[in-house]
Amino acid sequence: MIKQLIRTGLMLLAATSVTAWAHYPVMDCSREGEAIACQVGFSDGTLAQGQAVVIYSYDDEELARSVTDGSSVARFDWPEGEFYIQFDAGHEDPAEFDYVEF
Repeated sequence: MIKQLIRTGLMLLAATSVTAWAHYPVMDCSREGEAIACQVGFSDGTLAQGQAVVIYSYDDEELARSVTDGSSVARFDWPEGEFYIQFDAGHEDPAEFDYVEF
């Protein structure tokens, strides 16, 4: 019985420790003429292929949405007005890039 409790406790400890291994999302965007390219991934260097990246107006209206390609890059046409770009990987803090950073 004690061995079973120890084994169960170790399994629970291992399962909860996995969350400590989580890495936060990162994003770097560049302007390419009238287009935007955003490289996204995670702080451990892992790519984020097939992930949604969204451009929002300052009024939080969705202006454009793209999905990252095999190189973990999302591409957009340059929108009008003020905007920010967000990569939300379901982490507490999504990665954001404001248009003034270009």
